Formats: sequence, C-alpha cells, structure tokens
Amino acid sequence: MSPAGDRPTGAEPGPRLVLDWDGTVTEVDTLHMVLLEFGDPEVYLRTEEALGRRLTLHEVIALEFETVSAPLAEVQGFLVEHARVRAGFAELAQRFQPLVVSAGFHELIEPVLAREGVEVELYANRLEPRPGGWRARFRDETPCPVCGEPCKRAALPPGHVVYAGDGYSDRCAALAAERVFAVDGLAAFLDGEGVPYEPLTDFLELARRLDGSPS
Repeated sequence: MSPAGDRPTGAEPGPRLVLDWDGTVTEVDTLHMVLLEFGDPEVYLRTEEALGRRLTLHEVIALEFETVSAPLAEVQGFLVEHARVRAGFAELAQRFQPLVVSAGFHELIEPVLAREGVEVELYANRLEPRPGGWRARFRDETPCPVCGEPCKRAALPPGHVVYAGDGYSDRCAALAAERVFAVDGLAAFLDGEGVPYEPLTDFLELARRLDGSPS
C-alpha cells in the first residue's frame, strides 16, 4: 500500500488511516492522566466501572471532568511535560496524513501536537474549563444506529479505512474498518468478537505494515 502522497495522479484512492488519540497516538491515556492528577480519583474509578453498563461514554467523560477545576493552562503544561507519543508518530503523520478521531478534547490534544511539530486533521470534543468544574461539549451527540450511543463510526471517512485504536471508544469504529491495528482493551474486545486485527506496537512498525512489509 502506498501512502496518499506517493500515489500517481489518477490512481484509485487508497485506504484512509484513522487514529485514536489517547492510548493510541499517546503511550498512556492523557484523559486518565489529567483525571488522576487534577480530578477526583474516586469518581474516576466509579464511573469507569459503570462504562458500558449504566453509563455511556459521554456520560462518563462529563461526570469525570466535572471534578477538574484547575486552570486550563496548568493542565496543558502538565500534558506537554508528561504525555509521550508512540515512536514514529511524526513520520507517520507526514507520510500518511491520518485523521485523528478522539473522544478527548481539542484543548488537551493540540498542545501535544504542537510540541511534536505535527499537524493532522482532528475530530475531537471541546472543553469549557470553568473554575467550578470543567464542562464537556461533545462534537456529536447523535446515537449510532449500530451501537446505540454517540460514537466514532459516524466520523469515519467514506471508502476503505485502516483504523488504529486501544479502547472502549474505538470498538464500533474498528468494526466498520477494513483493517485494524489494536492494543489493550480494543484488542481484548476484538478477540472476544472473533474479529481479526494486527497488533499495534509503534508507528514505525505500523508504517512498515502499511508499506507491505511483514516486520
């Protein structure tokens, strides 16, 4: 598979690479980092346990971030200092021009992208960082006809999609993709569903696989 920039003029467009952000582009989920550092850990643990049972993902995120009241600049500085991205991300972004679809927030993602010197097309939610508790403003509240709650499937571009993800928010979108790279919770979910995927390690390896090399 050739990257978009390497296709000859007039060639059939290849699959679009779509990446989750937290736990996929980043080595550790930055939403969890923020909640554990600036939020209420008890609320975080309680709502995570209810995810997919009594609460939707949007409900969980909204409840968790209501416990954060720190100034946005302080939280952004914390992420710029501590968040780490997987090896090869900048090179992958330059070559394959991925779409990043995140259940997180522009305000927490963009400072890390700027630190890395990377520009990507980004679909994410927005924050109102109020002193009495942050408010989540979700990009799309329309329930998915497949999974029944707002999810990333609707954000996928038309045509063939290669999807890389790690968690609950990636399940429905991954099931709609032609090819999937998965790690952690997403990998366990796909194993349970009997859906094939390729392990996600880093973006150097992902790029090699997109180029057709086995390793």
